[in-house]
Amino acid sequence: MKEQWRVVPQLQGSECSETYVNVEDNVSLRVLKWTPINPSAESENTLIMIPGWGSVFEGWRPLLTEWTTKRVILYIETREKKSAIINRKITKKDFKMDVHSNDIATIIDFLKIKHEKIDWFSSSLGATILLNSYQKQIIGGRSSILIGPNINFIPPIWANVFLKFPVPKFTYPILLKIVLFAIEKRVKEEGQKIRYRRMLKAQDPWRMLLSARANVKYNMNLDFIKTTIPCAIFSAESDKLHALEGVMKISESIPNCVLIEVLSNQYTHEPGVLKEIENFHNSIT
Repeated sequence: MKEQWRVVPQLQGSECSETYVNVEDNVSLRVLKWTPINPSAESENTLIMIPGWGSVFEGWRPLLTEWTTKRVILYIETREKKSAIINRKITKKDFKMDVHSNDIATIIDFLKIKHEKIDWFSSSLGATILLNSYQKQIIGGRSSILIGPNINFIPPIWANVFLKFPVPKFTYPILLKIVLFAIEKRVKEEGQKIRYRRMLKAQDPWRMLLSARANVKYNMNLDFIKTTIPCAIFSAESDKLHALEGVMKISESIPNCVLIEVLSNQYTHEPGVLKEIENFHNSIT
């Protein structure tokens, strides 16, 4: 897993390239780009994917193996991930929601992508970052699919000890095991458990801790009156990590949004979900 962030995933039927974009002084983020070898008409728009908190590529491999044969896909890894190059001291301010939003806007400008040609696809923290960006009107798009956006990041009571007080570095391995145990107690889907085990083992614990501290008091502003981008929120009743009540509040607050019930959170990482994705894209054309 130590090499997780150094691999450029080559998938059959497409070609992958890696770019690092400087989003501010001494901070660069990794962007992967897949281009289909035999592109279809659908590939005239760019699909930009913002995965969740600490998410690693392997969790998305089943979906992307199929999807990258059909259209151009950009996969942006946010700054809490181990792939980010940060050549300075970091603090929790580096992982605030507005900072993430500015990162995404900077990358889009650097790559010179027209906003009206973007189909967004995001999950968890990635979805929350995009919603924050839409509110601030710093990015736009043709469409946006959001999987389990977070209305807040309220931790369990026991986690407050780690989030409020200094934690010695030698305790990080123990802390990760505690977090994994807590997640596995809540998650019912085996595929989702496997993804989180893989994800946590591949992280920079200090970045993850600062990221959690940065957003522990975050509460989403539900004023989306200026958000005009067509949105679909994918949610599964079985997904216990992304509260359905909060997801419903978000969907009801966005003017041009539909809530789509899917089989499970794991299903959104598999090629079967392309049916729901394509149906949504077809509905807005």
